[in-house]
Amino acid sequence: MIVATWTVNSIRARMPIVVAWIDRVQPDLLCLQETRVDDPQFPGESLEALGYHLAFRGGKGRNGVAVLSRAPIEEVHVGIDDGGPPDEDRLLMARVGGVPIVNTYVPQGRDPDHPMFAVKLAWFERLRAFFERRFNPEGPLLWVGDLNVAPLPIDVHDPVRLDGQIGYHPRERDALAETASWGFVDVFRRHVTDGGQYTFYDYRARDPVSRGIGWRVDHILATAPLAERSTAAWIDTGPRVAERPSDHTPLVAEFRGHKP
Repeated sequence: MIVATWTVNSIRARMPIVVAWIDRVQPDLLCLQETRVDDPQFPGESLEALGYHLAFRGGKGRNGVAVLSRAPIEEVHVGIDDGGPPDEDRLLMARVGGVPIVNTYVPQGRDPDHPMFAVKLAWFERLRAFFERRFNPEGPLLWVGDLNVAPLPIDVHDPVRLDGQIGYHPRERDALAETASWGFVDVFRRHVTDGGQYTFYDYRARDPVSRGIGWRVDHILATAPLAERSTAAWIDTGPRVAERPSDHTPLVAEFRGHKP
């Protein structure tokens, strides 16, 4: 079973790239973030024609999450549902083959001195409570998406200069680690231990992919029972060098066992 996560930065603008990538890789499960489109304008028919069942929630010009699954989607839940901001266009849980997949687009935070930075840190606390309320770490669970945090020095191209900046701030790294300690394994790092592999390449950098100027802020995490079934993980930079790309590129993992 091939699982992928991809921050597409407008699904309608990236459809040619998304369709070409799906045709080449044939993922069984594709989780998208930053779809940036109201639900009525989501290109559902085009994606269903590729053989996918869909679940999505978005907003015009901002945020948005979607799950594309070859197998039927058995249950859908949107938002954190804890009495705080609903953030329905930032979290979508879909259950496929009995396995829940939590697809998240964590707030970027803007700047460590900006009020949104506190919102971001609180979001990780809310996520930890969400997992505690709804799931058991001893069961299979996937948590994927754009978490907007590079957790390790090898996950950014210049850890000394970038330390303390948004996306690689110590408080962000601690917040992600605390949430993940509920029971998650970083599937990519389970299989790839070297640095220099990134999922985000800033538009403002010149030839960032060829020069290795990036961040690994998109993640596939799994509880131990599911992580143990993972056989490989990789970052596909091909879509990032396509014409009119997203500034993010897909992260992919493969799991053994029967497909749902």
